[in-house]
Amino acid sequence: MQPRLDYSKADPAGYQAVLKLEMHVRNSGIDPTLWELVKIRASQINGCAYCIDMHTKEARAKGETEQRIYLLSAWRESPLYTDAERAALAWTEAVTLISETHAPDDVYEELARHFSDGQQAQLTIAIGMINLWNRLAISFRAIHPAAQA
Repeated sequence: MQPRLDYSKADPAGYQAVLKLEMHVRNSGIDPTLWELVKIRASQINGCAYCIDMHTKEARAKGETEQRIYLLSAWRESPLYTDAERAALAWTEAVTLISETHAPDDVYEELARHFSDGQQAQLTIAIGMINLWNRLAISFRAIHPAAQA
């Protein structure tokens, strides 16, 4: 697989706008470990090797355990995640697969039990953000660093 283009160079202003939104998300107050779990889960669903590689490394650096990272694709069957994390992961899946799920009421209601209105908005923007990064990386065939070694 060969990269198609470097989107940061092809549209520097667009790339800077995406980075600005990324910085907003990072500074929004979402728990950094939860944010990494969300990024990994959305990237697993989307099949983005570049982002999975990046965010599993970032999750480890932020103190996430190997076991929780390995079990993330089967979070429903694992007791290792809190109720709030489960709600966020279910919302991540619903929003990432929006054309299939249409963000069902029961998933939203569970999210609302654990997160304030502001946190719900921040989390949803964060989910949209990682989905945008996934789409850029997949569309332009970004090569993850482990494959370049």
